[in-house]
Amino acid sequence: MSDPTVRCWLVERDFGARNIVTLVYATPDGSQYHQRERSSTALRTGPAVTAATDVPESDLEPVDDAETRERYATEVDRVQAQYEPDDSI
Repeated sequence: MSDPTVRCWLVERDFGARNIVTLVYATPDGSQYHQRERSSTALRTGPAVTAATDVPESDLEPVDDAETRERYATEVDRVQAQYEPDDSI
């Protein structure tokens, strides 16, 4: 049986060292997140970064900091208002 998934929305994108881009997707209430790393080359040649993605529940991590939870929830609201889940962002 496959792990149930949760719809998560892009809340953060960080361009770091070594041409690695960190993408953070969060649950609508900001209480959980999933982080992915992709090379900047993969961003240009691979699948598009979408406004939302379905993440297996087992891959979600808790957001322990109340300020970060609130920031993520606010950003999810903003992204949901501007984009459809499959829109490139």
